[in-house]
Amino acid sequence: MLTPTGSRIGLVLVLLVAAEAARAEDYRLPPRDVVAVVDAAPAPQVRLSPDRQWMVLLEQAALPSIDDVSRRMLRLAGTRIDPRSNGRFTTRFYRGLSLRAMGDREDRVLPIPAGARLASVSWSHDSRHLAYTVVTETGTELWAASVESDDEPRRLIDDLNTVTGGITWMPDGTTIICRRVPAGRGFEPDAPRVPRGPNTQESSGERSPLRTYQDLLATPYDAELFDYYASTQPALVSVIDGRVTDIGPPAVYMEISPAPDGAHLLVARVEKPYSYQMPWWSFPHVYEVWDLHGQRVHGVVNIPPAENIPVGGVRTGPRMIRWMASTPSTLVWAEALDGGDPKKKVAHRDRWLARQVPFDDPAQELLRVEQRARGMTFLADASQVITSEYDRDRRWTRSLLHELGGQDPPRVLDDRSVRDRYADPGRIATAPTATGHRVVLQQGPWIFRTGGGASPRGVFPFLDRQNLATLQTERLWQCGPGAYETVAALWIDGDEPRYITRHETPTRPPNYRYHDPDRADPVALTNFPDPTPQIRGIHKELVTYRRDDGVQLHATLYLPAEYQPGTRLPLIVWAYPIEFNDPATAGQISRSPYRFARISGMSHLHLLSQGYAIMDGATMPVIGDPETMNDTFIEQIVASARAAIDKAVELGVADRDRVGVGGHSYGAFMTANLLAHCDLFRAAVARSGAYNRTLTPFGFQSERRPLWEAPEVYFAISPFMHAHTITDPILLIHGELDNNSGTYPIQSRRLFKAIKGNGGIARLVMLPNESHGYRARESVLHVLAETIDWFNRYLKYAEPQDTAPAGR
Repeated sequence: MLTPTGSRIGLVLVLLVAAEAARAEDYRLPPRDVVAVVDAAPAPQVRLSPDRQWMVLLEQAALPSIDDVSRRMLRLAGTRIDPRSNGRFTTRFYRGLSLRAMGDREDRVLPIPAGARLASVSWSHDSRHLAYTVVTETGTELWAASVESDDEPRRLIDDLNTVTGGITWMPDGTTIICRRVPAGRGFEPDAPRVPRGPNTQESSGERSPLRTYQDLLATPYDAELFDYYASTQPALVSVIDGRVTDIGPPAVYMEISPAPDGAHLLVARVEKPYSYQMPWWSFPHVYEVWDLHGQRVHGVVNIPPAENIPVGGVRTGPRMIRWMASTPSTLVWAEALDGGDPKKKVAHRDRWLARQVPFDDPAQELLRVEQRARGMTFLADASQVITSEYDRDRRWTRSLLHELGGQDPPRVLDDRSVRDRYADPGRIATAPTATGHRVVLQQGPWIFRTGGGASPRGVFPFLDRQNLATLQTERLWQCGPGAYETVAALWIDGDEPRYITRHETPTRPPNYRYHDPDRADPVALTNFPDPTPQIRGIHKELVTYRRDDGVQLHATLYLPAEYQPGTRLPLIVWAYPIEFNDPATAGQISRSPYRFARISGMSHLHLLSQGYAIMDGATMPVIGDPETMNDTFIEQIVASARAAIDKAVELGVADRDRVGVGGHSYGAFMTANLLAHCDLFRAAVARSGAYNRTLTPFGFQSERRPLWEAPEVYFAISPFMHAHTITDPILLIHGELDNNSGTYPIQSRRLFKAIKGNGGIARLVMLPNESHGYRARESVLHVLAETIDWFNRYLKYAEPQDTAPAGR
């Protein structure tokens, strides 16, 4: 029998054991050379003006502090709110703002109030004004500057609310429509001291499959808080004289967008009851058209909550509601003709309709599309539109040119698999009209396309033009070998298309260049230096190889700066699985070895400085019918992993006995599965993954079947269900506030307990106040320290195995 003293000693021992099992550690640092690279400030961001005569340079810090990341945050209705700023929670701020005329070297520094932080910038469509928002200790302010004068920027309002949206320029280019904190809002509601009653939910018997969202409303008090911070007062603000005009009543607004005529607004207002099962943008809402006094001109549609929608389907009734850019005041929208159900067999899945102010006439059907509508692009000629549609069964996309009201069938502009990067004709270029609404950039019958330029010989971005009369395509420019260069801006000057590109090489950082048709060489517009010259000696090359079933794969092979040829290094395979319909598209090259190597944040490429070889982005295609491809998920990722290792060993750079694997999110899911189902790897690092697919029962990634239709598949590819076979060391890292759909923090906690309970080797690192990606400097450096230590312990300095593993 224990005495009181003995009981106290026993209690102390229990507490000591508990503290040892789950203890709070101090943040750790990786080696100093890694810290120096992480702390290197990135080059400024560049925002070109619509007329390409100006550029804004936004100075950035490398990473925020854990103090900044740990600010108070409200997690409500699927969004994260900063109550101090009355905006969405963010740690991505800029610390400097300057304006530069194109071709000049002198910058005009625009002031930011002392102690405030720059959150966003926005050009007016006529390029005469620049608006920017700054966050202070008491709220968010809206500022504006004129680029045509040296006058000091003007603070317009100090009560901006950006919880449900930002600012929008009106067609006059001098007025901004924004959302303010309602006057007389009062203090934040107090939390109830005691519960008002149970929190209940009820199902009405109708099917309502929903993905796994996080940060949802859970109590009536949550709903009160959301109302308090998301309710806003719409207002028109003049950047010329600072005049502020409130319009309409305070409410929770989803959208406020001006018509090209500048006299009407399309408004989407959220309505109650709020849902505890979905985020706020899926709540019931009503679309209306207002005049500029906030008076309702027309009720467009009442949208019910996004329930009872088939998996992979769409809501019935109007959706994708927007103003037609090529007419003064015409609304267009899409409607499903198949009940929103992708499994129904119909001749046309969607139709597009239009209705014009003052809405005296009924809606007019413009056209029908065979597959699911994805969008409509407008031309300056209002009688022409381009539609895009998506065939879910084939994973196929096509774009069609329609003559509205004409008798001729639409003309096919492109028609391909969404995964066929070699056949990608590029994105159609658009330009703002005089009212700020975007239409296709056109020169006579020619439209312009900018594309990634993937090909069997590599990735070389391009600029093409396509003739809408003949559908002939001509190449105007393409990135040359040894570099990676993309079109950043495109316009027509007289008879010539002009363009600005962003150019980089493996050793030269991205900079902007103007391609003048009257000059042989491009004109440099920026000259940003290399932020991390100490890593420039690393070796980087694109390698290709084949899986045992003949599928072509590729990866970017990185070797340390001091690598000696012939030396076999410990190897890390870092990957992320992607689904494909066929082997041909799965094997296409999608990476360029000529990108500038910028190692930043928590990148696994920091391992290069510690003597590792890395097969980065090693392709892990999962090929098959979209309905059943996951039936062979395990076999395919194991075969792809084996092929990547074989290639690195064949090149003489990797030691087969010392191979590790890692991944983030779906890559972490892949990583845990590889440890559970093969013996190719000695150690692994899995960050922010989902490991028990029964917790995502209505599908995940591209899986279309719910758990109850394919329980054996959900079980087979859930690493949690095979934790007893994970015998090689795995480091699990997760943000404690992960809000990504499906990757609940409990996923890593439960996998760790399962591995530990079965006698496996694992370590669980939960990062306070971090989400799906890790932001704070302290968190990032700790993740790198943990990763380096883990791979050093169980891979780099591991004892040799008796025989090389052949794989299960």
